[in-house]
Amino acid sequence: MTSGHSENIILDGALLGKLRSDITDLFNIDTIETPRQAPQGTFRFIGDLLMQDSEAAYDRIAERWRAHDYTPVLRRHQGRVALIAQPGIISPKASNPWINLALALVTILSVLFSGAVLSCECIPTSLGDWLSGLPMMLTMMGILLFHEFGHYFAARFHKVAVTLPYFIPLPVISPVGTLGAFIQLRSPFKTKRQLFDIGVAGPLGGLILAIPLTFWGVATSPVQGIARNGGSVLEGNSIFYLMVKYLAHGQLLPSFERYADLPLWREFLLVLAGVIPSGGGADIFINPIAFAAWFGLFVTAMNLLPVGQLDGGHVIYSILGEKARYLGIGLVGLMVLAGIFWWSGWLLWAVLVFFVIGPGHPPPLNDLVDLNPGRKILAYVMIILFLIMFMPNPLQPL
Repeated sequence: MTSGHSENIILDGALLGKLRSDITDLFNIDTIETPRQAPQGTFRFIGDLLMQDSEAAYDRIAERWRAHDYTPVLRRHQGRVALIAQPGIISPKASNPWINLALALVTILSVLFSGAVLSCECIPTSLGDWLSGLPMMLTMMGILLFHEFGHYFAARFHKVAVTLPYFIPLPVISPVGTLGAFIQLRSPFKTKRQLFDIGVAGPLGGLILAIPLTFWGVATSPVQGIARNGGSVLEGNSIFYLMVKYLAHGQLLPSFERYADLPLWREFLLVLAGVIPSGGGADIFINPIAFAAWFGLFVTAMNLLPVGQLDGGHVIYSILGEKARYLGIGLVGLMVLAGIFWWSGWLLWAVLVFFVIGPGHPPPLNDLVDLNPGRKILAYVMIILFLIMFMPNPLQPL
């Protein structure tokens, strides 16, 4: 066994000896290092696990090192295993549930107001006006609740500290009265399996409501001529949304007179891309339930973007590991190009992803555990769901 250290790092022999003695039956040490650009007191043991089950080994090491106020981290390192001893223990702080409740109530009122404005085409003043906003409010809040509590219960199942959902009210500016919701994780992911389960539980939970409500809302929305009055917009289309409209109304919608002589596949691609020709046409005039369900599909698709710490970023990192960062950087570049030549909103998303969310994804504490076959199949299902629900051009002014 050899040891080495970088300048300005002083090895605490007694502490190092305790950390080593705690893992003699779990880890075969070849080399001990003090990594550069790491917090004071960090040690890296290079070697091999003596247990096949890295999850069980990690749990035992974490339990023993807790007495020394250290957190273990497992990484692959040049064909070997690196067991990193990081000083400090994460102790999640309790959140204030009253904040969650207050934001939820304000968001309910905000979405109810937006739904009433859409239904009565007025500023709601009477009880009847306000009640007309109930269908959109119940649809929107139901989808958001199912999505966020999907994350929440998956995190609780894996014993990851998590807050209740924080809803984001945005009256007037947002057409549905909200920007969505989020939960905060108060402790790191332990394995890719935890990361994956918590990541997919939200979209799957939201889609449980969003898909049937989309079918019902689209089926009950009438087909009307497209009015070009200067202030109208067409909602964006995805492969899934176009299929729902076709199944409900027996035709590709929106339909345009100038596309009447085109092959169906070409018309489909033009409509999917949001290429709107001049002249007459027809589309569904979506009711409040269909509109809220459409927005739920849009939010789900954006969350499934395979980048950073979005839900799709969790999925893609679980498959690709650190290589997912390069995919994230490439997607930011594509967003910039799409924002210049297609839909300007992609520029905002590019800035948000690159500077706020980040194109990369932090690794879990134990990065040795890969997805099992069942989770890998579900991961590819989630990628397919993203592809068929993605809206290249979410809003198209007429």
